[in-house]
Amino acid sequence: MRDTANILEIAALEPDYMGFIFYPLSSRYAGEVDAEIVRELPSSIKKTGVFVNADLATIAKWGTVLQLDAVQLHGNESPEFCLKLKENGIEVIKAFGIHADFEFKSLENYLQVVDYFLFDTSTAQHGGSGKVFDWELLLQNNTDIPFFLSGGIDLEQLDTIAQINDSRLYAVDLNSKFELSPGIKDYSKLKKIFKGRL
Repeated sequence: MRDTANILEIAALEPDYMGFIFYPLSSRYAGEVDAEIVRELPSSIKKTGVFVNADLATIAKWGTVLQLDAVQLHGNESPEFCLKLKENGIEVIKAFGIHADFEFKSLENYLQVVDYFLFDTSTAQHGGSGKVFDWELLLQNNTDIPFFLSGGIDLEQLDTIAQINDSRLYAVDLNSKFELSPGIKDYSKLKKIFKGRL
């Protein structure tokens, strides 16, 4: 999210989280977002900063400016890095790009330092591809950490997601398939989902 009118429009649907991307190479970069509007969002919406290999100072800056509730980390952030953020009282969501050769054992290093995992389609751009990965691969995940499911999710996948029998599935990340253009969400399309509430 980055456009003021669009932020307010989507906030009216009462999503649980709202993401603001602070990766300068992203077409959804939110560096010009209206900080006052973001700070005044309802407390029920977790304001989430999305970062890729940012340093602690950058994350702290946006955390203060927007009063972030959570961070979503899409780079090569180490467990030690995640721990520093968690010790500062912010919710930590660590994203992993999933592919056929992904080593799920690597997740074990993060068990004590994150609140949630986010499983996305593996891309060189750190997400936002609009492509769905093979969800069967998640059967290899032996951790107890709740996770967000991400990666090209559209309306036609929602019935399938609702039938996933995995108590760890915590949230569904709706992004590129619910956009009119990068960073601008399609209110009418999202309304169909929030009326039914997954």
